Amino acid sequence: MTKILHVQTVMTEEDLEALKTKCGLSTTKDAVAAAVEHYIACPYTDSEDIWAERMKRTIEQRTK
Repeated sequence: MTKILHVQTVMTEEDLEALKTKCGLSTTKDAVAAAVEHYIACPYTDSEDIWAERMKRTIEQRTK
């Protein structure tokens, strides 16, 4: 039996709007679900460099 969980995250409003636009979905729930499904299926997400680069950009944006 599959266990269904309710999860939350913190992100900037700009990142959420960009995610919705990129996914072509209007609701937060659907956009996040699509992103998670893509992340799990994508063969390129095995690299930790993706997260390092993303964190670097986020830190740079917040220190401006």
